Amino acid sequence: MALLTILEYPDPRLRTRAQPVTEFDQPLASLVQDMFETMYAAPGIGLAATQVDVHRRLIVIDVSAERTEPQVFINPEILEREGSCETEEGCLSVPGVFDQVERAERVRVRFQDATGKSEERELTGVIAVCLQHEMDHLEGKLFVDYLSDLKRERIRKKLDKDRKERAARKRREADARGARAY
Repeated sequence: MALLTILEYPDPRLRTRAQPVTEFDQPLASLVQDMFETMYAAPGIGLAATQVDVHRRLIVIDVSAERTEPQVFINPEILEREGSCETEEGCLSVPGVFDQVERAERVRVRFQDATGKSEERELTGVIAVCLQHEMDHLEGKLFVDYLSDLKRERIRKKLDKDRKERAARKRREADARGARAY
């Protein structure tokens, strides 16, 4: 297993619409495992393949506190939406940012598991919100798209500043170790 790099907003690759998964093979199984490892390490409760620069319709989710209920949703389709709830969301691709987003309270979803078997399930609560959030990623949409233009611009600037600070800190640490790149 391997940790994958999570793309960060405003990376344009996050806007790529994912294509259906057509082969249910060992490379797919490995990708699923790598995505779970990446999601748990981040730490997060959901991860779409688009976020790790793999533009396939694949989502991994584990909303359990113990991280013992991994779920895979391949080629998901929402068949029904019911109710409405507003919850505070965050995103691994928009680190450190949280805001209120309105979603359906209940969804009925059709998807395939990692072996290609089709399933239908009704989801409510956190997992329903998480699935809708991750499905947005498959369409090239981010939770910040639900926010005002002003909030989005502030978030982009904050993340740019954070990235520059992380890069400067890494350079200082490398200099302190006497590391040189040739």
